[in-house]
Amino acid sequence: MLKDSIIERIRDFFSSGFNQKGWIIDEKYNTEVLNLNSSPLYASLSWLKNMNVIDDKDVEEFEGIKNCRNELVHEMNNFVSRGPRCDPLALFSKMIDLLQKIEKWWILNVEIAADPDLHDKNIDGDGIVPGPIMTLRLLSDIALGTEEESKFYFNEFKKRKDSI
Repeated sequence: MLKDSIIERIRDFFSSGFNQKGWIIDEKYNTEVLNLNSSPLYASLSWLKNMNVIDDKDVEEFEGIKNCRNELVHEMNNFVSRGPRCDPLALFSKMIDLLQKIEKWWILNVEIAADPDLHDKNIDGDGIVPGPIMTLRLLSDIALGTEEESKFYFNEFKKRKDSI
């Protein structure tokens, strides 16, 4: 989800439509984003940094998140037998914070800015909770919350499942 927010949001921003071959990506994407690094991920991080969405500390935290994810995925036996070299729960929280920072910037500076119906509205940026953040917080509350919280979500889901 974080990687998609970093790469796909920017690529989509530079797309100008769709044809039989797929998305039509403006050449500016190559010159303004992909020229920043040979990796689309790190090029996108650089673009976000250049746009003042994230800073060096955020990039360092992303590295820690990515390294821990790679350890969990690629070194599961070592993770289980020797214990983790990283704290996935602490990094999960940092990942949510970084995702929220990026998603909120897109909402405030691209989506709301591009919507003429919202130009004269006073929007409270602190009150914006992006969809991916709602999903992750819900999953986190269920997985890491109290039994009472988990039962609440489960019971609400059962009540509403027919209307979904």
